[in-house]
Amino acid sequence: MDSADTKLMKEAVTEGRKSVAYLTSEYGRAGDTFIRREVNELRRIGIRVDTYSIRRSKDQAISEDISQAQDSTTYILEQPSWVLFAAFLAAAVVMPLRVVSAFRTAMRTRSAGMRSLVWHLFYIVEASFLARSLQSKGITHIHNHIAENSATVAMLACEIGGLTYSMTVHGPHEFYVASQIAFPEKLARAKFVACISHFCKSQCMAWSSPADWDHFHLVRCALDDAYFASSTPVPRSHIRFLSVGRLCPEKGFVLMVRAVAELKKMGVSVSLTIVGDGPSRRDIEEEINRHQLSKSVQLVGWKSNDEVRSMLCKSAVFVLPSFAEGLPVVIMEAFASGCAVIATRIAGIPELVFDGKNGWIVEPGDVRSLTKAMQEASTTSSSELLAMGMAGRRKVQESHNITHEVAVLASLLRQ
Repeated sequence: MDSADTKLMKEAVTEGRKSVAYLTSEYGRAGDTFIRREVNELRRIGIRVDTYSIRRSKDQAISEDISQAQDSTTYILEQPSWVLFAAFLAAAVVMPLRVVSAFRTAMRTRSAGMRSLVWHLFYIVEASFLARSLQSKGITHIHNHIAENSATVAMLACEIGGLTYSMTVHGPHEFYVASQIAFPEKLARAKFVACISHFCKSQCMAWSSPADWDHFHLVRCALDDAYFASSTPVPRSHIRFLSVGRLCPEKGFVLMVRAVAELKKMGVSVSLTIVGDGPSRRDIEEEINRHQLSKSVQLVGWKSNDEVRSMLCKSAVFVLPSFAEGLPVVIMEAFASGCAVIATRIAGIPELVFDGKNGWIVEPGDVRSLTKAMQEASTTSSSELLAMGMAGRRKVQESHNITHEVAVLASLLRQ
């Protein structure tokens, strides 16, 4: 770490106390560990963070940290209807011009159709409540994760309450529906935009005016020291494959099952465990049954952070065959645990996974490429796989350290 980094971290800790609201669509989801780490680190260095969410996640509170995050979060749609509409009426009476301006913004930035019209009217009501709540606490800045619906509420709340907002952009969905979610306007209005990878930053630049590029900053998702300390890599006695993520089409889990089926045809026996749940579970189960792979592939549902960490430490290879991604934190966790990684050549992944050095990069949507990588991994010695994992661990420690990344974010929040 160079002297500039050290100076930045000292400034982040020693500057005056700052209060900020964190807003997401569903705070406290099982898969959003990285946001909770970020919030905890901001609080550790002296920034007050109040967490808000549009709605409560349907994910079960499978660990104490998720339960604590949910218990301390204000869920806007759990407020009584009269409270939400009272906040809107109060804003309309006290700040009529701001409410009219927010209404115009909502109508201008919505997509076509009656459904979008109705939703954006609700967003104005939600934004009125959020603005009123923050004003009562003396909070003047909102930081949003995921630049979709919750970012719309943040943008409107700032217009109503005279606040400012910033965003962390992850991708990839924002880039696919940019024109429908007013992504360019959100980028332009934000005080700053934190981008999780160079690829992410390039996509924000593609959807914005060059005049806005200077307030786009690289702030990577990261792991804390406690994660590294509790994930000491050791040689594996067996080569087990592990995958973790929400079971949705873009994660490519069905393709991974097909790769295991191809390996079976080749006489290569592998053990694969998939952690997670979601809308694609039935499709994955059907694929497992179709190829008679119930002894080779196990679906185990969501697990707590500690359970996932333990499973990573017992697995030699982590596989994520995604079709679309940002830069998955679970890859960082896999490297920290000493796993070699097989992942696809998309988005920010090649900024972390290097073919032949800390894992394998495969072509997205290509079962042959994935099968070949899994076959090579299955015939690689445990010591070689661990050496790959250790190379990945060093890369994560170098580029995805929570102390440094949150110091960058804190410096931006305090400006």
